[in-house]
Amino acid sequence: MAESWVNSADAADETASAERVGSDLHLELSGEGSRRAALIRALRAAVQDGRLAPGTRLPPYRSLAADLGVARNTVADAYAELVAEGWLTARQGSGTRVADRAAPPPRARIPKRSPHTPARPAHNLVQGQPDAGSFPRAAWLAAARRALTAAPNEAFGPGDPQGRIELRRALAGYLARVRGVRTDPDRIVVCSGFAHALRLLFGGPGGGAGGGVLRGPVAVEAYGLGFHRSLLDAAKVRTVPLSLDEHGARVEELAQVAGPVRALLLTPAHQFPTGGPLHPARRAAAVDWARTRDGLILEDDYDGEFRYDREPVGAVQGLDPERVVYIGSVSKSLSPAVRLGWMVLPEHLVGAAVTAKGQREAWVSVPDQLTLADLVDSGHYDRHVRRMRQRYRRRRDHLVAALAERAPHITVTGIAAGLHAVLRLPPGTEASAVKAAAWQGVGLEGLSDYRHPAAATHAPDGLVVGYATPPEHAYAAAVDALCRVLPPSGEGEL
Repeated sequence: MAESWVNSADAADETASAERVGSDLHLELSGEGSRRAALIRALRAAVQDGRLAPGTRLPPYRSLAADLGVARNTVADAYAELVAEGWLTARQGSGTRVADRAAPPPRARIPKRSPHTPARPAHNLVQGQPDAGSFPRAAWLAAARRALTAAPNEAFGPGDPQGRIELRRALAGYLARVRGVRTDPDRIVVCSGFAHALRLLFGGPGGGAGGGVLRGPVAVEAYGLGFHRSLLDAAKVRTVPLSLDEHGARVEELAQVAGPVRALLLTPAHQFPTGGPLHPARRAAAVDWARTRDGLILEDDYDGEFRYDREPVGAVQGLDPERVVYIGSVSKSLSPAVRLGWMVLPEHLVGAAVTAKGQREAWVSVPDQLTLADLVDSGHYDRHVRRMRQRYRRRRDHLVAALAERAPHITVTGIAAGLHAVLRLPPGTEASAVKAAAWQGVGLEGLSDYRHPAAATHAPDGLVVGYATPPEHAYAAAVDALCRVLPPSGEGEL
């Protein structure tokens, strides 16, 4: 019968605990023969399979004997045998240790990559990612220290599923000042980002304990993030695409949709990914539709703070707070690794959204909420956004200048705001350009990747280029590599 022992961290005798010299040790005394032979086999196996690394100090005879329930001499004899065999060493004053044996060279292993982790390109121009090296570490650390020092004890107990009041107050003031959002702290629900907000609103996997708040179908823009459509698909919500033109989503098409549409998902400040704000007349038309049809507008304000050629376009939510669910996050302004987002809800939906999160939902980390609240209140968040706005504008200008010089036949659109641009290509060249980019180690995506499968509009050829992603020192090389893979003038024409 196998007998196991694991060092206990709760030794009653402090002196005995100190004698154990630290290493937790699991041994199985099994097989035929004496306890001494079983102990020798167990120790030898632990050294052979690497659980006891060279130099590890073993427990003294008395400690190990007491924990295993064997005689002290049994442990002493086992140690002596393994010292004689060369597995252990024993020196006066340093105890018994695993010998520094010549380990066999490890077998070469091919690194295994998670199927969910794509290979990293040499030049990463994939959209949706800010420059990771620009995260404001010093400001975040200082804010965390201030926030944790000032936080009441109850902040570290069971949390409020709606989110910490400190962060909701800070967001209410910031969003009103910067984005024209009309709200108060009681109408804000903290979440981990836009995807989490969709799950809470419509249910589906990861949507919390209370189920969804809204029902479909949902009208969406003909071009958008496929991941968001997949979340709605998982929640059994049908999506209806609205075509796009230079003024944004054609919201007048809502009148032609067969069957009821209960919500309209828009990126009105900067249409994703084609670029451009929703025309003021269409903003008003969308709000009128929501009022007359008892519908809701879901406003994805994913990068509204990054506008370069004029003042940022305000949120649609300001036109009618009772008909718009405003959703934002710090994934573009700070980092997608900081899982912090928010929903500004019509008053009648707040309770249902909190219920959907549930009392034991995996809430956003309270220390992170307190830190962000301090970062906003102290003004460091505004300063960081301004600094990054200037940096990304310089990058955009670099990209536009390089294309004008080396590929003047390529039209660049969507550059008035955001962290990406769309390069319009000659007809029939998108697939070959994406393939050439992959071959040259340039990470980017084709415009067709974002098209709704049921969209009726013509699909132009294009590339979606994220100019915020590369680190500062590598940006020029990335743009140079991009220019080399673009189709030449005249390619694709008949």
